[in-house]
Amino acid sequence: MATKVNLDLILEVLDATTTVDGLQEIIQRVCDTFEVDHAMYHWVDSAGDHYHFGTYSQDWIERYQEKSYVRVDPVIIGCYQRFHPVDWRRLDWSSKPAREFLQDAMAHDVGNQGYSIPIRGPNGQFALFTVSHNCDDETWAGFTDKHSRDLILIGHYFNRKALEFEPDRSPEHVQPLSPREIDALTLLAMGYSRAQVAKTLTISEHTLRVYIESARFKLGAINTTHAIARALSLGLIII
Repeated sequence: MATKVNLDLILEVLDATTTVDGLQEIIQRVCDTFEVDHAMYHWVDSAGDHYHFGTYSQDWIERYQEKSYVRVDPVIIGCYQRFHPVDWRRLDWSSKPAREFLQDAMAHDVGNQGYSIPIRGPNGQFALFTVSHNCDDETWAGFTDKHSRDLILIGHYFNRKALEFEPDRSPEHVQPLSPREIDALTLLAMGYSRAQVAKTLTISEHTLRVYIESARFKLGAINTTHAIARALSLGLIII
């Protein structure tokens, strides 16, 4: 699997593409660059319409739709419940439907390992960027430790570009966040507690609360979790 990745080149090509077909070409490049079996981007726009592109076989895509696997897929369920990337090994595969789904996925060469990045955008938009591969747990752990940040960045770039193709989309206008607001939301998004964030930034928890509330107001968010999701989807913070 990949030991060195030219991330800048992928992002430059992604930023320059002007068609959905161009995104399909880039996702194949992601597979080649990271030396993984598959990569997939699944996008649900603000109207509830589904789009996807990636390297899974057409047989598996049709099988997934035919069986309505979206209802039992632990990856989809897990990512709806989280803001952080999801390693498939950490999901609950114990139910009978989940085990049957996994067996079917393996039969269609999806891979026994996977890493999925949930992305939330404006007006209810939801997306997943996933890479999957066949390898042992130790190899996969080393891969995700080395490349997780690159994959998160690519996932958010894909989503930002996909939003450009959404019909009748009007651009969002948000007030810029201050450096301290960005730092606070980034650390919270990484799983730090408020006490840990305050300690890391060498500020009081009261001052931290002021930064968070200010960021929340600028982002039009109803709570801190919503503010983090908005900041991630707009590319204002990256984890």
